[in-house]
Amino acid sequence: MKELTKRAENLLLLIWVQSFIALAGSLFYSEVMGYVPCELCWIQRILMYPLVVIYGLAAIKKEVSMALPGLILSGIGMFVSTYHYLVQKLPALQDTGDACGLIPCNLTYVNYFGFITIPFLAGIAFIVIFILHLMLLKEDVQKVTKL
Repeated sequence: MKELTKRAENLLLLIWVQSFIALAGSLFYSEVMGYVPCELCWIQRILMYPLVVIYGLAAIKKEVSMALPGLILSGIGMFVSTYHYLVQKLPALQDTGDACGLIPCNLTYVNYFGFITIPFLAGIAFIVIFILHLMLLKEDVQKVTKL
């Protein structure tokens, strides 16, 4: 186990906090507000929820290599969230949202400021996690090259 820089430790913690906030937000919307998730929402949850465990363990063990699956999951999550957001907002794709299952994927429960929906929030969370993880990898590479 190699020693992490303070910046790398902070990045791991920040990524964990972001993933935890996303998890808490999705549970708030479904369990407190009573919004039933559609199939694309479930896929985003399947991609987001393990990130809390992955980055939490990586932060506790101070091991960046443990968090690599998080980069992959967040990368896939960005694309799923983007597609889901486009299904909600683009008229050309809204018809595809009806075929999503019991709950149509083009259903918009929230629409803050006319553009912030639940898939938008999930997409921002995935993007933040992905970018912070890239910064974490850069920090880890810089530390290795200094040795």
